[in-house]
Amino acid sequence: MAKRTFTDQLGREIEVSYPPTKIVSLVPSQTELLFDLNLNDKISALTKFCIHPESLVVYKEIIGGTKKLHLDKIASIAPDLIIANKEENTRSEIEELALKFPVWISDIQTLDHALEMIRSIGELTNTEEKACQIEDSIRSNFDELRPLQKSLGAVYLIWRKPYMSANSKTFIHDMLVRVGLTNLCADEAERYPEISEEQLVALNPDIILLSSEPFPFDEKHMHELARILPESRICLVDGELFSWYGSRLLHSPDYFKKLGQHISEAANNHASRL
Repeated sequence: MAKRTFTDQLGREIEVSYPPTKIVSLVPSQTELLFDLNLNDKISALTKFCIHPESLVVYKEIIGGTKKLHLDKIASIAPDLIIANKEENTRSEIEELALKFPVWISDIQTLDHALEMIRSIGELTNTEEKACQIEDSIRSNFDELRPLQKSLGAVYLIWRKPYMSANSKTFIHDMLVRVGLTNLCADEAERYPEISEEQLVALNPDIILLSSEPFPFDEKHMHELARILPESRICLVDGELFSWYGSRLLHSPDYFKKLGQHISEAANNHASRL
């Protein structure tokens, strides 16, 4: 099989048997993309957090979680391509895998980075035409998205005990900006800063968005926060549509339009789910 050299989003060059036939994906959103590129028969294994598409992932070998991989299982597969991500995977594990196998690493903070990744994975896997179709559709859908006319101060929470949010160097931040929200945690030093109740009160957000993942916020958590911030609008949101940067982005703009309408119509202190 012929070899080809590719450059990943960290600027690393990797040599791949082309086209690859034994792919291991370590990133849920990129796993879904691989399936949407019609590569089902080329995907050898994935993580336990790779849950989409549900009808197909159940037939694939599981090689641990994104942060704690079963390296021996991956080695037994002898993949000719591993798809990883700088943020979602553990550096030491990826470096160990890269000593033996070609590992392509994405690094994504913005929509443009995500679209570049989609196009690159299409090139890596000999599915350029389909990848470009997905990329063009996502770009077109986002081009039609109109942000809120009145920007509102927002806190997007991904975790509880402690509360954690996202700063300006995250993909979530880019999505918030596209909705038309001002991320009140944008200037925090940590990518995913811990936020105390006292800090939340001081930030005095117009709206608090409670993500469905990685922490599964629900109605009781909305009421918990409403006691702390009685003047803030509190809304449960689909975290996958804010943080998954693969082909799931095809659905994000329509969801964001509905979210924007919902925010505009909601009264203060209205806890709700979208």
